[in-house]
Amino acid sequence: MKWIKRLVLILLLIVMIGAGWLTVLGYQRYKEAVDEVPLAEKIEEVKQREDYTPLDQISPDFVNAVVAVEDRRFYTRRGVDVISLGRALLTNLITGEVREGGSTIPQQLAKNLYFTHKPSLTRKIAEVFFLYELEANYSKDEILSFYVNVIYYGDGHYGIAQASRGYFDKEPAELTLAEATLLAGLPQSPSRYQLSSGKELALQRQQQVLEAMQAVGLIDSEQSQAALEWSSTYLNQ
Repeated sequence: MKWIKRLVLILLLIVMIGAGWLTVLGYQRYKEAVDEVPLAEKIEEVKQREDYTPLDQISPDFVNAVVAVEDRRFYTRRGVDVISLGRALLTNLITGEVREGGSTIPQQLAKNLYFTHKPSLTRKIAEVFFLYELEANYSKDEILSFYVNVIYYGDGHYGIAQASRGYFDKEPAELTLAEATLLAGLPQSPSRYQLSSGKELALQRQQQVLEAMQAVGLIDSEQSQAALEWSSTYLNQ
């Protein structure tokens, strides 16, 4: 039994050393990024974009849809989402590769501002450092506004204004529930869901968005079904 205990202790020590080393590497990656372009400067670039749209000029249905499907605890949580991170770590351990990142909206914003989309453990750790800097300097509404204004929605549309105008010829404030939930689903995989070539997949993703909104009591089943029916007709006309 003693050798088993020693083996467990050795394994734990190796894991702790590895985690510590990855944390150092992640912090170095974060520091290199902000030393090159400080976060405040990156954010100011976003806000100066011609089509930047503040949150109060975006449909509440879209805002609610994004939070429900991307980061349900966004407004109630500070820092790392331990639940999502734990689930992602378990999935990655089981599969033996980085399939899930447990990313929150601030982490996704950091990824879009500074990093490539190629997954890596050091990038995920760097995102955590960005998360704390973002939450220390900006409100939740500001962070969400930055996020929806920089993410890619497919078909060449970056940011909610381009997506709303490009797909529906509308301003973001005018989006209906059906339109809003279609758009909210696209950023997870824009190349697969973009409305020019991924209509069926976009509808499937929209259903996930609507189910997420139902789960937190934002809409009922009748509203969800009506949105899906409208989207199916619109995309197949």
